[in-house]
Amino acid sequence: MEGIVIKSTGSWFRVRSAAGEETECKLKGKFRIKGIKTTNPVAVGDHVVFKKQPNENVGLIREIRPRHNHIIRKSTKLSKQSHIIAANIDIAILVVALKDPLTPIGFIDRFLVTSEAYHIQAALVFNKIDIYGQKELKKLNELTSIYEFAGYPCLQVSALTGQYIALVTQLIKNKVSLFSGISGVGKSALINTIEPGLNVKTGDISKYHRTGKHTTTYPEMHPLSFGGFIIDTPGIREFGLVDFKKEDIAERFPEMRRYMHSCQFNNCTHIHEPKCAVKEAVENGDIPQSRYNSYLRIYNDDYLEKDEFS
Repeated sequence: MEGIVIKSTGSWFRVRSAAGEETECKLKGKFRIKGIKTTNPVAVGDHVVFKKQPNENVGLIREIRPRHNHIIRKSTKLSKQSHIIAANIDIAILVVALKDPLTPIGFIDRFLVTSEAYHIQAALVFNKIDIYGQKELKKLNELTSIYEFAGYPCLQVSALTGQYIALVTQLIKNKVSLFSGISGVGKSALINTIEPGLNVKTGDISKYHRTGKHTTTYPEMHPLSFGGFIIDTPGIREFGLVDFKKEDIAERFPEMRRYMHSCQFNNCTHIHEPKCAVKEAVENGDIPQSRYNSYLRIYNDDYLEKDEFS
């Protein structure tokens, strides 16, 4: 039988057939995918071949169909282990909050750089607009301008009130959409507003730390009544990059791609070389300073939790 992995707990995998039947599966023996060294050989979104065990509603995954893409992150900053978040994604959506809790700019940019590296369309959904004051609204408009200039769709919504949720529905219709974000940004609440029948578990914000609590334990794919699937992922506190060559990082910034081939040197790092078109664009305001700062931090492997817009 063939199906798609809709939930992964690390040792068990729930597989959904084309007819909508779900089967709990294990891996058959030692399973490794050539060229990918990760903590999980099978991920949500994988298309697999499995065989049901006689007289049991349990299956064995025997084969993984070739992926057209996947997205990976480090487990933590210090970890050398990498983890496949999901596979076969049409669009990766980062849910962002500017308050309770604040999503760091560095986190946003690392997510977008990773999406670029794996050739996955990305979009930003700014949630919780119902609680923003003048300070947050000013920041919201500034960030929207920065990221739309880079080419990323930016939506401003409220999962609590339902404001502008229809725009998200339109964006993800008939697609396999990955939803990610730090804990507490309202990702699960947003998914419930988009598809009320799912009843994805939501959590409260810690009043002391103003941070979110993990509510999604394992990645899980949910079918949508209007077509497509949502992949809900556990809240991520840090998005470490995996297997990035320093010379390739600038290519992952669309604004820098527009200028980098006009630099004097082909191997320009866009940091200290003379006649660097990228640095000139930053100085002229054609590349936002915050995006260039993120490039420098990623290049130097310096993860910064502080939000420079605070």
